[in-house]
Amino acid sequence: MKPFHSLLQMIDTLHTEEDFREYLEDMRWHGEPVCPHCGSISKYHYKLTQKGEFKGLYKCKDCRERFTVRIGTMFEDSNLPLKKWFYAIFLFLSHKKGISSCQLARDIHVTQKTAWFMLHCIRHNIKDDDATFDDMTQMDETYMGGKSRSHGNGTQGRSLKEKTPIFGMVSDGLVYAQVVPNVQKTTLYPIIKERVRKGSTIITDELNVYNALGKDYEHKTIPHKQHIYALNGFHTNSIEGFWSHIKRGISGIKGIYHLASKKHLSKYCKEFVFRYNTRKQTDGERFNDFLQSFTERLYYGELLMKPEWAWESN
Repeated sequence: MKPFHSLLQMIDTLHTEEDFREYLEDMRWHGEPVCPHCGSISKYHYKLTQKGEFKGLYKCKDCRERFTVRIGTMFEDSNLPLKKWFYAIFLFLSHKKGISSCQLARDIHVTQKTAWFMLHCIRHNIKDDDATFDDMTQMDETYMGGKSRSHGNGTQGRSLKEKTPIFGMVSDGLVYAQVVPNVQKTTLYPIIKERVRKGSTIITDELNVYNALGKDYEHKTIPHKQHIYALNGFHTNSIEGFWSHIKRGISGIKGIYHLASKKHLSKYCKEFVFRYNTRKQTDGERFNDFLQSFTERLYYGELLMKPEWAWESN
């Protein structure tokens, strides 16, 4: 099935809950329903009717268990119609800087608490990035969170008491970013060795932790402290551009997400990585790929040990 060009086209094409259910079946099953209980794939599973009408309930021809296309997915046991889920997913994936739970709640007429949970369900089901690099790779770190903007304490805005570090790499248009406990060698080097082929060219700023990279890689250093941002054709502009993008999304005043707690920051980070790495896809292609990928339920209790949704303004 061809992807939608826009949200408006989806609205014009899918009118009823059955339309949305059939579209999801087509995306996930491609004409052959899959039993989530035993894994049987067959177009001959029994279609069960209610008052003579089929509404998506199947009975497996092998294990005899009943199932729908929602079972075993992020939509299982949700009281929300697929229409609202589809709208939320399309908006989330297509908005470059994301969409706040307050805005989504208004757009699809649910509570902010429900919208917040829906957005986290979508984030939870974004595929983990498995990017590896074997070319020129830019590396850098940034710090998110904290109330103080002052650098007068000698930390250059890097105090771990207030901020959470994120380590990132970019090469050939693909980015990888990970929330880390610190930017020490023992933390960063295992990530680098796992993701970057030995012998590749690595470009960093002059942070001391990168000094030992020259043993396994061709290490190029850009002396930012001297206000030099490109040297002999090498620079870290791409990874810094990604940091700028993610900080425009998560910002106390101007961002879409006004606050992302340390507990959930890695999920927001994965969200921005996903959009960056799929930026060459159309919104419809990205939407279809998400529906076709494996998804799983996320329980509300897994998200919260305290009701953070009440104070996390996103």
